[in-house]
Amino acid sequence: MSTFQAPKGTYDLIPPRSAKFLAVREAIATPLRSSGYGYIETPGFENVELFARGVGESTDIVTKEMYAFETKGGDRLALRPEGTASVLRAALEANLHRQGNLPVKLWYSGSYYRYEQPQAGRYRHFSQVGAEAIGAEDPALDAELIILADQAYRSLGLSNFRILLNSLGDKECRPVYRSALQDFLRGLDLDEDTLRRSEINPLRVLDDKRESVQKQLTGAPLLRDYLCDACKAYHEEVRELLTAAGVAFEDDPKLVRGLDYYTRTTFEFVHDGLGSQSAVGGGGRYDGLSEMIGGPALPSVGWALGVDRTVLALEAEGVELALPSTTSVYAVPLGEEARRLLFAKVTELRKAGISADFSYGGKGLKGAMKNANRSGARYALVAGERDLAEGVVQLKDMESGEQTAIALDAILAELRSRLG
Repeated sequence: MSTFQAPKGTYDLIPPRSAKFLAVREAIATPLRSSGYGYIETPGFENVELFARGVGESTDIVTKEMYAFETKGGDRLALRPEGTASVLRAALEANLHRQGNLPVKLWYSGSYYRYEQPQAGRYRHFSQVGAEAIGAEDPALDAELIILADQAYRSLGLSNFRILLNSLGDKECRPVYRSALQDFLRGLDLDEDTLRRSEINPLRVLDDKRESVQKQLTGAPLLRDYLCDACKAYHEEVRELLTAAGVAFEDDPKLVRGLDYYTRTTFEFVHDGLGSQSAVGGGGRYDGLSEMIGGPALPSVGWALGVDRTVLALEAEGVELALPSTTSVYAVPLGEEARRLLFAKVTELRKAGISADFSYGGKGLKGAMKNANRSGARYALVAGERDLAEGVVQLKDMESGEQTAIALDAILAELRSRLG
């Protein structure tokens, strides 16, 4: 056994399960690529201040969960705990918003890091696919992103998820609600940290998962009762567009999410088969984030979907993904001459787009055929001295066991025909 193990709260992606993660990433990315979203990749670490300003200094992510460190040069950096702030920073730095085609549509995939108490579905290193539409204020854009996420989940065969939807208002109506909520919270029996949080950002208290806090929030004022006419109209249009698209959702007036930058539309995808960590993804509109990090006014909306939790949700529903076989053909040489010839044939098959593998290490027939079985290959190519003398190889169907002699120069054509 190795002296070293993966750090606490992290995991290694190992075949064959890693194929599920790749399939989930691809399924989420596919509708984005067909809807005008271009791929973006940002560094795994950023300036601490980017997240402090954007995510919010009072959030648990910034105060408790960020992996922050100081470089030898004295820079304060942090492993990225989420993707939106980094993507927006990169878009601003590259002046994508000045190229005249708004919104700027971007999607990304990567690893994120938070120092949390590890449990099923909650890790210190986790994987997400996200999408951001930067520079346009339009209910149709909010609806588009929700519809694309719904489409991605359904393409995977996931069905037992729910979409929770709410509006957090804007700079016109949220301050009035904020004041009313603070007045309500001051009358509760809350611990010192929660009281301090209620003074900085009282909406974060609504997101507190502790039962002792949630019990006291019964009767708390709801933001929907304080929305201005513009926010009401905006939210109603989002709802109408989703309904017209056949996307079911549930209105959740207490949904606030855990980040400070959200305005107006906010949403969450939850799966009831995952226990306490039921959120598989979420997002919303963040019209003021660009200004928070020193950019111009750029109303924007986006989401991030958890790859890890989506895989867990699929497993909870018993959904088996139709994963392509990693190997279609497995070559088994018997003797040195066959080894050279079949290795060349494997290279030829790969160049032709057929997935092929080779029995390395000089194993005998029995051991090599065991490896062929383990590889999941549909066919095995077997050749010995007698076969080569006759100018053929033996093509074995690994499902039926049927074996056929194939001329050396007909191998590629025969396998193309059989594999389709």
